[in-house]
Amino acid sequence: MVLVQGKVRIIGGEWRSRVISFPSCADLRPTPDRVRETLFNWLGQDLNEAICLDLFAGSGVLGFEAASRRAEQVVMVESDFNIIQTLRNSKEKLRATQVQLIQGNALEFIKTADLKRFNIIFLDPPYRLGLLPKLLSLLSSRLIEGAWVYIETSDVFMPDKDWIVWRSGQAGKVCYQLLKRKTNG
Repeated sequence: MVLVQGKVRIIGGEWRSRVISFPSCADLRPTPDRVRETLFNWLGQDLNEAICLDLFAGSGVLGFEAASRRAEQVVMVESDFNIIQTLRNSKEKLRATQVQLIQGNALEFIKTADLKRFNIIFLDPPYRLGLLPKLLSLLSSRLIEGAWVYIETSDVFMPDKDWIVWRSGQAGKVCYQLLKRKTNG
């Protein structure tokens, strides 16, 4: 049995004001309401036809926000068994049929040869692991043209020359950015 310690509410879309739970875990930090509000103002309130990847799902709040705003499909990847169980409970409670849960290592998942491509990828890995440079280098073949990559960090992050920082902000200890891959030409 999972000891549920936290709750976070969905702030927009079909499931606005619905609460989802998440277990206590050192690296699990749900994206704050204020940051999600800014992010979805940047992305648009209606994500109709979007194919999204929440690569380090954690609480699942970014993926469930996207699904609540009519994303066509949301793939959530999480390595922790207890967190996956909680995400399953939230998925069932919301009847989120467009959400696919995958328990596994995020780096291995993104390297999978037959992996589909996405228009929006949410990257909020555990800060202590310093994975963002490696993850960004692996994403280019997984992005639909014009795709967005959202990142959350504890410090300002400067992506390499292949990326454009489209928008950025900071709320408390959370630095966040919306990136686009530079196109050739």
